[in-house]
Amino acid sequence: MQEQINENLKRISTWKRIIFMLIYAVIDSMVKLLLWLVVLLQVGSVLITGATNPNILGFGRSLSTYHYHILLFLTFNTEQLPFPFSDWNLTAELESSNRL
Repeated sequence: MQEQINENLKRISTWKRIIFMLIYAVIDSMVKLLLWLVVLLQVGSVLITGATNPNILGFGRSLSTYHYHILLFLTFNTEQLPFPFSDWNLTAELESSNRL
């Protein structure tokens, strides 16, 4: 048992993933802040014009999917690194596969 733990602690790939997870935890904090800004902008748009802004709507959907992609990585549900360490199209593919 102790040997297995020692082997796990020496595995470089695990430490690389932990470093990426820390990076994405910081990125995720910024993404959450941006999402709240999108919420506020949409509320303002609805109050002023009576309708949602389609540009903000698309950006909010894309940003929400990116947030979801980060959460999948942080919870070990995917090994695919989210943007900026991979192509943004991976997140876009995730978005199109989750549409209802």
